[in-house]
Amino acid sequence: MIVDALANRAAYAPLGPDIVARLEFLHGADLAALPCGRYALDDGRLYVMVSEYLTKPREEGRWEAHRRYLDVHAVVAGAEAIGYAPVDALQPTSEEPDRDMIWLSGDGDLVTLRPGHFLVAWPGEGHMPGLAVGAPVAVKKIVVKVAVTPWSRNLQESHARAERMDDGGTSSPPDGGSLRRA
Repeated sequence: MIVDALANRAAYAPLGPDIVARLEFLHGADLAALPCGRYALDDGRLYVMVSEYLTKPREEGRWEAHRRYLDVHAVVAGAEAIGYAPVDALQPTSEEPDRDMIWLSGDGDLVTLRPGHFLVAWPGEGHMPGLAVGAPVAVKKIVVKVAVTPWSRNLQESHARAERMDDGGTSSPPDGGSLRRA
């Protein structure tokens, strides 16, 4: 998972053109003027969901994860907390393959997302969006769904392996080499 300010978007150029183009869109577009709805772009490789809702208490949230799309979340108005947990720390409860949705249960940590910031949730990263930061508030939010390519899937797998390494441990990246924590 990545959480950062859109002003720092240039730092993510190594993640490839799909992510950078979506961050540029989120930084440069008049997001407040976008009407709510779903917009397909790039022959279905990605789509944008614009929504407005009232945030909810954490106990009303649902953990989710995806297999085919990564999510880029950006709050346009208001603020929301988003839960995060590695999917292997959560328990699957059901799956809706046609919606690329895996429902999960368990516990995790929270991050706060405000206007001018973004969050990237890769496939296999559990997240619980739409949570209140204190009292529930109205939020306008954009979620850009980007189809996962083999390159981005390998990058995400390498990222997950690096996170799981303990001090002095090693892990094998997709190319068969090894990583050692410095």
